[in-house]
Amino acid sequence: MGFVAKTEVFEGPLDLLLSLIEKRKLLINEISLAKVADDFIAYVQTHKEFPVGETAHFILVASTLLLIKSKSLLPNLSLTDEESADVAALEARLKIYQRIKELGVPIAAQYGKRVLAERHVYLNESVVFSPDRRTTKAFMLECARNVLKTLPAFAELPKAIVKKVVSLEEMIERLGKRISDSLQLSFKEFAGVGKAEKVNIIVSFLAMLELVKQGAVSVTQDKHFEDIAIATGAVGTPKY
Repeated sequence: MGFVAKTEVFEGPLDLLLSLIEKRKLLINEISLAKVADDFIAYVQTHKEFPVGETAHFILVASTLLLIKSKSLLPNLSLTDEESADVAALEARLKIYQRIKELGVPIAAQYGKRVLAERHVYLNESVVFSPDRRTTKAFMLECARNVLKTLPAFAELPKAIVKKVVSLEEMIERLGKRISDSLQLSFKEFAGVGKAEKVNIIVSFLAMLELVKQGAVSVTQDKHFEDIAIATGAVGTPKY
């Protein structure tokens, strides 16, 4: 037994429901399509395996019923060109599906009655490699080379080691602590000019400028390219 639709005014297969509505022997507005859909979902859940064929058929009939009911409830609804095209496309697909279903009836009646090729005929045959005259060692080697030429070349990318660089915030905190401990500090001493990497010296210089901007330290330089003296007016406990 397949799915049977049960409503207050109808009980039977979906095909019969659709046929009665199309022949105007039953009013579409008297049918609750939501209840029919809920009943079908409950019907599907009773199966261990998903009934693909019945589900496809249900979608066909339900789409047709929904289309009929929409036109019945909204007879004067004006649609855009795109919406009209979607409705026309749905009607065309439904007609094609209905035609395929009709043509499938005589095919189903003849299916399996006339066997064109039986499987047991080929069970005892062994598969052999029977090349033609062109299949020589040189030809096979050339084919393999042509296949290898089409493969993308393997390129080994160089490995890059990413070194950890101290952040500006960390350098500002470090410089603030150093200057609060000693009250005065040489930039070369703090940045490690000549020993540290160039990037650390740059970050140290930016940290010094930021503290100058905040008014936390003052700097002096007697001559161009000479060392910079960093000092602070905050009174603390100097460490020697």
